[in-house]
Amino acid sequence: MTTKTSPDYEVVVIGAGVTGIYQTYLIDKIGLTVLGIDAAPDVGGTWFWNRYPGCRLDTESYAYGYFALKGIMPDWSWSERFAGQPEMLRYVNEAADKMGVRKHYQFKTKVISTVFNEDEELWVVTLDDGKSLSCRFLISATGPLSASNMPYFKGLKDFKGKAFHSSDWPTDEKGLAKNTDFSGKRVGVIGTGATGVQIIPIVAETAKDLFVFQRSPNWCTPLGNTPLSKDDMELIRTRFPTILEYVKTTPTAFPYHRDKRKASEVTAEERTKIFEDLYNESGYGIWLSSFRDLLLSRESNQFLANFVAKKIRERVKDPIVAEKLIPVDHPFGAKRVPMETNYYESYNQDNVHLVDIKSIPIKEFTETGVTIGEDHYDLDVIIFATGFDGVTGSLDRIDIRGHDGLRLVEAWEDGPSTYLGLQARGFPNFFALVGPHNGSAFCNVGVCGALQAEWVTRMIEYLKDRDLTYAQPLQSAEDEWTKAVYADFERTLMAETNAWWVKVTEKPDGTIVRRTLVYVGGGPEYRKRCEEVAYNDYEGFELH
Repeated sequence: MTTKTSPDYEVVVIGAGVTGIYQTYLIDKIGLTVLGIDAAPDVGGTWFWNRYPGCRLDTESYAYGYFALKGIMPDWSWSERFAGQPEMLRYVNEAADKMGVRKHYQFKTKVISTVFNEDEELWVVTLDDGKSLSCRFLISATGPLSASNMPYFKGLKDFKGKAFHSSDWPTDEKGLAKNTDFSGKRVGVIGTGATGVQIIPIVAETAKDLFVFQRSPNWCTPLGNTPLSKDDMELIRTRFPTILEYVKTTPTAFPYHRDKRKASEVTAEERTKIFEDLYNESGYGIWLSSFRDLLLSRESNQFLANFVAKKIRERVKDPIVAEKLIPVDHPFGAKRVPMETNYYESYNQDNVHLVDIKSIPIKEFTETGVTIGEDHYDLDVIIFATGFDGVTGSLDRIDIRGHDGLRLVEAWEDGPSTYLGLQARGFPNFFALVGPHNGSAFCNVGVCGALQAEWVTRMIEYLKDRDLTYAQPLQSAEDEWTKAVYADFERTLMAETNAWWVKVTEKPDGTIVRRTLVYVGGGPEYRKRCEEVAYNDYEGFELH
């Protein structure tokens, strides 16, 4: 590729999770020099960092496992329908071995800043060891949920027990989670999102006392995990190509299609039977296979919400506790639905106590525990299951500067503005995989992230073959795409919910601005648009 100045690398990829290592592999295959960078000591991404007990996929293993589906790992066998973190990390490690990508990675390294050099049309990347390097194309594969959200609490530093975020769980020399036996311990878990819902039943098994500090309950439904026998796996393996083609046709690349009917088009008896069947099936079927207007119609949504609320009341013996576990601040599915195993049954145990911290917030931490209102809770261990700064959080933590020194965090202050969710004007040659507005964050990342990596690789190869070195969106194309993304989201019930995929900011005049970080038009429609752009010589991009 002809350039004004030869960069240190043609491409730098930030991230060594499932999307990052595949992107690095693809760039290497088209003959360009590539460097991958990751803060971890090895590959894995979210599966490297999140080692808390109970951590596992909420996607069917065989549907998430793109590398196996694509034939990169033809002999891989899953042990469970929804693989746990240790198995997932083994999977990513074997994938990295098969693709031979580690030789292209610099581990134990953080990217501090990236600045676009306008004269040379290169990105200058500064690392946490003080060194800098240059590249022609910069690709972020940092993941939608990698920037942990650790809130500030008064007095936390004074706490004498053990306190940690779920993504920073203590591990032994083999990388396995430590402190998973809480016998005799008084444990506090802060947060009842997807992570907390996985942790709580495990901690409840051994803790002397478990205090669940809940701000807002979530709609949770059974995961239904089961082992996969050798025969099960042999059948699945023969269907790998079919599975891949099927999930590419579904809106979220999960193995589910929505019921084509509206909820109001069937009788109450039919609805109940459909809900009952979906509730008893494994996985996200009740969210993703329900009626087509679930997230468009309040009436349709309320039918399902009422059904799930009834299930919670049946599973939790104490009616007062049950009511506290039923959401009243968002419709069913407006936030990602946590998949659970014996979560609600945990509250039937004498050692598990639900504490409402929305009506009476945490006041402060002390040497021996936490004070909430006038009550003090003595604790030995505090687990922060407080989630992540979603989608853009990891990008916000890097000082990314494009044309005229424009900072990405400032350009996106009121919400992202992108073209295809892959590039933003003012930041040439910078691609964000599984980032805002590109159909992957609200998707089965194992598949959608990989399909995006393939598309970006084809675009870069297109540029290479034509001796082009520069690509950024036209302002008109970016404006049209962003306007459509926001308009589609506003039509849904999700638009009123503070989920991790919504950015909420307050202006100086007190105005609240709420912007979606995800594309909700569905994977097939997204990929169709991307292919149209590619077919028309990357229409909407400024190339030279």
